[in-house]
Amino acid sequence: MLANILLGVLASGGEGGSLLDVNPGLIIWTILTFLFLLIILKKVAWKPILTALDNREKEIEDSLNRAEQAKEEAQKILDENQATLSKAEEESKKIIDQSRVYADNLKEQMLKESKDQQQKIIEDASAEIERKKNAAFEELKNQIAEISVNAAEKIMKENIDANKNKQIVNKYLSEINKN
Repeated sequence: MLANILLGVLASGGEGGSLLDVNPGLIIWTILTFLFLLIILKKVAWKPILTALDNREKEIEDSLNRAEQAKEEAQKILDENQATLSKAEEESKKIIDQSRVYADNLKEQMLKESKDQQQKIIEDASAEIERKKNAAFEELKNQIAEISVNAAEKIMKENIDANKNKQIVNKYLSEINKN
């Protein structure tokens, strides 16, 4: 191209023409150089350039297809993960509900057992109190009977008169109070 410009300047003969002047010799040489360059490019570089463009187009198309497949696969995995997550959430809610029911049942059972145990302790304590009360009454009866027998025995030994009997009973009662 530079050669064409130089040839054009030389052909003008240094007349001082401008670039906008029409020079028929320069036009012919420019067209011939352009055609020669096209023929060389067609024979040497055209096929490799077209092949490279076709290969590049095919690579881009393959990349787009792979990207689309990857996108579809990612969406499929995402859907599966969401389904699994949803199922897991559902199962966790079910387990939590079952745990609450179990805890409520266990609480009720423990309260019932506690009340039953409390009632048994109260009944056992009442029975023990009643038994000790009866034993105390029995012991008291035995002591009263023994005291009565002893008093009667002493009264019969010393059955002299009413004043004497009164003194004996008072004496015996004071002995009992000391014991």
